[in-house]
Amino acid sequence: MELLDVLILFAAIVFVRLWWRYWSVTGGGRKNLPPGPPGWPLVGNLIQVILQRRPFIFIVRDLRKKYGPIFTMQMGQRTLVIVTSSELIHEALVQRGPTFASRPADSPIRLLFSVGKCAINSAEYGPLWRTLRRNFVTELINPARIKQCSWIRSWALEHHMKRLRREASENGFVEVMSNCRLTICSVLICLCFGAKISEDRIKKIENVLKDVMLMTTPKLPDFLPVLTPLFRRQVREAKELRKKQMECLTPLLRKRRSFVENGGKVDEEMVSPAGAAYIDSLFDLQAPGRGRLGEDELITLCSEAINAGTDTSATTVEWALLHLVTNQEIQDKLYEEIVQCVGKDGVVTENDVEKMRYLGAVVKETFRRHPPSHFVLSHAAVKETELGGYTIPADASVEFYTAWVTEDPNLWKDPGEFRPERFLDGDGVDVDVTGTRGVKMVPFGAGRRICPAMTLGTLHVNLLLARMVQAFKWLPVPNSPPDPTETFAFTVVMKDPLKAVILPRRN
Repeated sequence: MELLDVLILFAAIVFVRLWWRYWSVTGGGRKNLPPGPPGWPLVGNLIQVILQRRPFIFIVRDLRKKYGPIFTMQMGQRTLVIVTSSELIHEALVQRGPTFASRPADSPIRLLFSVGKCAINSAEYGPLWRTLRRNFVTELINPARIKQCSWIRSWALEHHMKRLRREASENGFVEVMSNCRLTICSVLICLCFGAKISEDRIKKIENVLKDVMLMTTPKLPDFLPVLTPLFRRQVREAKELRKKQMECLTPLLRKRRSFVENGGKVDEEMVSPAGAAYIDSLFDLQAPGRGRLGEDELITLCSEAINAGTDTSATTVEWALLHLVTNQEIQDKLYEEIVQCVGKDGVVTENDVEKMRYLGAVVKETFRRHPPSHFVLSHAAVKETELGGYTIPADASVEFYTAWVTEDPNLWKDPGEFRPERFLDGDGVDVDVTGTRGVKMVPFGAGRRICPAMTLGTLHVNLLLARMVQAFKWLPVPNSPPDPTETFAFTVVMKDPLKAVILPRRN
């Protein structure tokens, strides 16, 4: 072997060794990243995770036991810092909220659907995000607007109850998730566009928007952007789906714009007065760095509101009913409270559910045992900083594994049990679900990027549960007990959707 070949081989060995050290030995290294599992050159831990062929949350649980409450995973070109302890989550999201309030870089597919991060969830921390969020809070979820739009929920719930009766009559049982998704989606479409539309159109919009959510979940090119050219088919499918999304919602947008510009005369479809729909507030909004928003941005913002509110609320109702079906004692207690508050035939109103302490406890315990996601949306530090004694780079994805907090036996007594009473006279009495006073459960996130629609989503869950339990006794399908196995479909849902027999309550 010639001397030049020896030198090249030696240089290659040194390079690979340094690369391996850089990617695999994190804690105490040059950047003082939190410790983490050794990785492979170029791909870090990515291939190791893929080869395990099991949900990422189980891998995280195992790594937490080995590396502690904060650790690093190198997933291709993306550095993930995973935070799992109550104290560090509270420090990062609440005590030092502005520092960890940004979002990491997005993949080309996500950027397509967010129109370059022009959305409340994905916008980087700054003037654009503040403007979009402030407008959303003011125009859609302030108490006066929620009260003004109560008739929309009444209309949707009336149709919901009729649909349940019809489905039970035809099939002998009802499927919870599909019915709840349809009802909540119809409410949110009306809130966003001021329109009542047919169930067929609602189902079409719901299906397209669910496909959008699944399309934007993490995929291989997210971690290895250099491979994006090899995934042209995925990019092409994403563009086709974006086109379908625009085709579904643009007619509503244009009709609403025309309705507002022509004086707001209410008709069969445009049922909310001018100024009462979320999109009305967006038509003339001046967004920093964007100016007046175009149709792409308007569709993105309304889709975001519909998607986020539909999936999380419907998932929560399904998990709550699972426990009511499998524990009739809890269901009986809830029914007794409803009857005491409004009677057997009284109409449950939004004011009524605020007074129902046991209903509130059931919903909180559902959020604790079945948070909509095991992680909050990815965060990023606005600049390089420290957390738990380690360096957090500004370009790292900071992932908060909040589901562990709800399972921690140091925070909860018998955390695996579903026991609503803990929120009445137990370890959940003083729990702050916003995480402001401390993190024991944060189903909506915490700090600057907490879900702005948490009160609206909780209201939808409370109303649906109260109305459904008041009208029907919920029972398991004979010889087919519900299976609580989880799976991931943007939110954490039941692998086999809940089916239940419903018996009308006897007066």
